This record gives sequence, structure tokens and C-alpha cells, in this order.
Amino acid sequence: MGAGHGHKLHYHGHSPIHRLPAHGKLAALLAFMLTVVATPREWWPVFAGYLVVLVVVIAISAVPPLYIARRMVIEVPFLVFAALLPFVATGPRTELLGVSVSEPGLLAAWGLLAKGTLGVIASLTLAATTEPRDLLAGLQRLRLPSQLVQIMGFMIRYLDVVTDEMRRMRIARESRGFSASSIRHWPVVARSAGALFIRSYERGERVHLAMVSRGYTGTLPERPPRG
Repeated sequence: MGAGHGHKLHYHGHSPIHRLPAHGKLAALLAFMLTVVATPREWWPVFAGYLVVLVVVIAISAVPPLYIARRMVIEVPFLVFAALLPFVATGPRTELLGVSVSEPGLLAAWGLLAKGTLGVIASLTLAATTEPRDLLAGLQRLRLPSQLVQIMGFMIRYLDVVTDEMRRMRIARESRGFSASSIRHWPVVARSAGALFIRSYERGERVHLAMVSRGYTGTLPERPPRG
């Protein structure tokens, strides 16, 4: 449990951004996000300035922009929701490319798109320039509750284990000729999800028992942050 643990979001490097202390980067991210959220949606040039700041930080970190862009797929559900807002919102209507849309909905969609995209880019930049164990140490230095830090640590450590278990279950289904091609197959997928939850829960119990047998009393040894 004490070994270092890498993560797919982290991009190994030795830039000044990589060397900054994790708790400082976490505090900067929080301040940046609060500032972005508090900015009125009508201040278009200010959002452009925020984007320039992020571009400069990414350039200094030497993280390839494509590395960040590929991982922004997590934002797709928010983009879909933002795209629907102008059509489902009420209020005064206006013409956009020959289509009647709601003015308040259009403004709300812009705000969601701008603030969400800036938040995702900033978070991915932090994850790309900071190893998970350093993030956890940074959260400890910021006095986040110890139990919450431990939960986050175990989530990071065993996410790949659970993902691999899900992959093996998918391969087992496909080897038996199963293919989720219609709504009729959803019950099978649901049962697989339930089985995955039970297996993950049982694995967690075994890990906890193993930790207790090795002297775990509710707290983990603190790891000094690097940098």
C-alpha cells in the first residue's frame, strides 16, 4: 500500500509547474475556479483572458495540448446539455442560423460551456502535472479530513483494479456470444453491474481485513509532499 502509484492522467515531466508543491497548485485551482464561477456570463473578454492564462500554464508545463484535448471527452455530457438549453428554455426568442432559440437559454448555454470548459482544462492540467500521491499529500497539508483523503487514496489505487475486473467480465460475456445491441440486453448488463459492485465490495472488505491485521488503526502514515 505504500508504493507509489501512477495514473493515466499524469504526464511525467520536470517543468516548473511539475515542481510546484501540490498543496499550492490545489489552492490555486480552487481560487481559479471560484473566480471563473463568480464571473458574469456577459464578460466575454474576461473568459478569453482566463483561457490565455491556462494556455500559458500548459505551455510552461510542456504537457502536449493534444494530451489534454483527448481527455476532455469527459465534458461531452455537459456539452450536450448546453446544446439543448437554447431549445428547451423559455423566455424571449431570437434567430440563430435560421432557428428560433431562447435568448436566456443561449446565454445559459454559453455560461455553462465557457465555465465548464475552463474548469475541465484547469483540472486536467493539475492532474497532468501532479502525481496522485502528491495530490493526496497536498490535501493532507490543506487539512482535509483524514478519512476523506484515505477514501480518495483507495479510490485512485483500486480504480484500475475495478476497471480491469469490468473488462474481464465484458470479455467473458462476449466469448459466450453476448452483444449489447438492443434494449432487451440491458437486464444482462444491469446484472453484470450488480455483480461488479458485489465483487468490489467484497474486495474492499478483504483489503480492510488485511490492513487491520497489519496494524491499521484508522490513519495512514503521512507521506511528505515532494517539492
